[in-house]
Amino acid sequence: MQTRKLGSLGPDVSAIGLGCMGMSDFYGPSDDTTSIAVIHGALERGLNLFDTADMYGVGRNEELVGRALAGRRDQAVIATKFGFVRDANNGARIGVSGKPAYVRAACDASLRRLKIDTIDLYYQHRVDPEVPIEDTVGAMADLVRQGKVRFLGLSEAAPATIRRAHAVHPIAALQTEYSLWSRDPETELLATCRELGIAFVAYSPLGRGFLTGAIPSADALDASDFRRTQPRFTGDNAEHNRALVAKLAELARRRGCSPAQLALAWLLGRAPHIVPIPGTRKLERLDENIAATKIELTADDVAAIDAIAPLGAAAGTRYPADRLAMVDR
Repeated sequence: MQTRKLGSLGPDVSAIGLGCMGMSDFYGPSDDTTSIAVIHGALERGLNLFDTADMYGVGRNEELVGRALAGRRDQAVIATKFGFVRDANNGARIGVSGKPAYVRAACDASLRRLKIDTIDLYYQHRVDPEVPIEDTVGAMADLVRQGKVRFLGLSEAAPATIRRAHAVHPIAALQTEYSLWSRDPETELLATCRELGIAFVAYSPLGRGFLTGAIPSADALDASDFRRTQPRFTGDNAEHNRALVAKLAELARRRGCSPAQLALAWLLGRAPHIVPIPGTRKLERLDENIAATKIELTADDVAAIDAIAPLGAAAGTRYPADRLAMVDR
């Protein structure tokens, strides 16, 4: 497995990581036994970066990752996140918190669920507009000094926020959506991370599965799958986006790879500080994703991709309005 540096001071991690969210939440029914087998398979294949969060399954995903990695802690770089507050009983979203007291409490709770002594990479999941980022990152830095956390990260933070946070304590990674249909980070975020020596961890690098070409329509998804309500998966937006994916799939066919591999190889080729974290609950998809690390796209390939999927090519926003309002700008 190829490796990449997690920030200028961080550890080496596998060139792609494993996003574990869908193993417990948002993408319809899942099976813990199968999910644990995928995590074990990832370790056996040399993948070592595992991404979870306290809000995924209202803690259940951290518990799952903790069980899967028990006895194999030294093989894994565990990343988790705090910030979204959900009702423990029904999972309803209450809001976002970056208050120092909440940071400390959330970290202790994550450590208990994961059954580990130290979190390798601890992200603020969303920036709290009511709390100065200096206060939140200051509390996160205290966790580093206490040995509860090794490295700090932010998720969906704006360039100015990143700079303010980095001035308080080095930020090892920024996690933000980035893919062939979400190219907004190219306007400023990628350059900011490169300048400051921050890794860019790309979540949803396959467009929540849409870029694989395997989702014929939102109606084909489980009734509990949150993608059924996402703007890019519904109505005229979906029709437009399916046509875009069909063109990418044809390019992938000519290139001798799958659409998913084309999308991941494109991301990996953008810059050496980018680490995609595609999620999957199937070993065959895991193998497909890992194989993308061996694909080197030519300049002609990249030009063809850019012609099909330039910035702004996708129809629809990447989140509904209420969720998009929670993204730092």
